[in-house]
Amino acid sequence: MLSAQLTGVILAGLLACAPVLAANTVLTPVQQQQVQRVGAGLRCPICRDTLPITESGNDISKGMLREIAAQSAQGKSDEEIYQFFTSRYGDRIRLNPQRSGANLLLWGLPLLALLGGGAWLLSYLRIRRAPLQPEAQNTGDTDETDPYLTEIRAQVAQRRQERP
Repeated sequence: MLSAQLTGVILAGLLACAPVLAANTVLTPVQQQQVQRVGAGLRCPICRDTLPITESGNDISKGMLREIAAQSAQGKSDEEIYQFFTSRYGDRIRLNPQRSGANLLLWGLPLLALLGGGAWLLSYLRIRRAPLQPEAQNTGDTDETDPYLTEIRAQVAQRRQERP
């Protein structure tokens, strides 16, 4: 009976220490690079700026880095780790959101607006630079049929005769 209780206590102690042992696992250089890369892509959830968790010194960011290290030690990919944190904290946790769905629209709208504005500006400048329609050719018929032009010419000729 005593050995069953002792076994239970030892088992409970090992289970209690399991997260600490998992967090202190030795990572390979590739896994350490993965922790830094993924950590640099996650925003500190309590910082005001867009500070990545690798540069934040608060306990939450340190805990997130430990979680990344644990998942990296389990062999999870960057995307799987990002999905874990996105499901926990939402899309805002990512410093570089995925470019798909509605996010793709938000990434593409400024580019479309820039292209549309450039196209409008080009068309506007072409219209302003386009020569005006050519004037009607003076064939003599229009001069004599235009009553105002005939009257002005007559007045000019009269004033020229009045001057010495």
